[in-house]
Amino acid sequence: MLTQEELEMFKKKLLDRRAQIEKNLTSTTLELKEMRDLELNDEGDYAAASAETMVDSAIMEQQRKELAEIDLALDKIKNGTYGICEMCEEPIGKARLEVKLFARFCITCREINEKEE
Repeated sequence: MLTQEELEMFKKKLLDRRAQIEKNLTSTTLELKEMRDLELNDEGDYAAASAETMVDSAIMEQQRKELAEIDLALDKIKNGTYGICEMCEEPIGKARLEVKLFARFCITCREINEKEE
C-alpha cells in the first residue's frame, strides 16, 4: 500500500500533468482556429494544413482520453482506491504508477486485459 506521503506526491504529479494537458489543448485549439482562418493559396498548402490538422486532432483526442484517466485517478485518491488493481484488487506496484500515473491494472492484469481486447 502507498503511504500518505506517496499519495500526495502522485496527486501533485497528476495535477501537474492535467495542467500541462489543458495548456496543450488550449494552444492546439488556438492553432487550429488560426489555420482555419488562413487563406491557403494552393492545393499543396491546403493538403499540408489538412494533414497537420488531422495529426493535431488525433493528438488532442489522445490528450482528452489521458485527461479522463487523470480525473479518474484523482477520484481514486479521494476514495482511497488509488494504486489498487481494478481486476484483482491487489496493489499496483509503485514503480508502475511512477511510469503510468493513472494505471488502472497491475502488470499481470494489464496483460490479460490487452489480450482480451
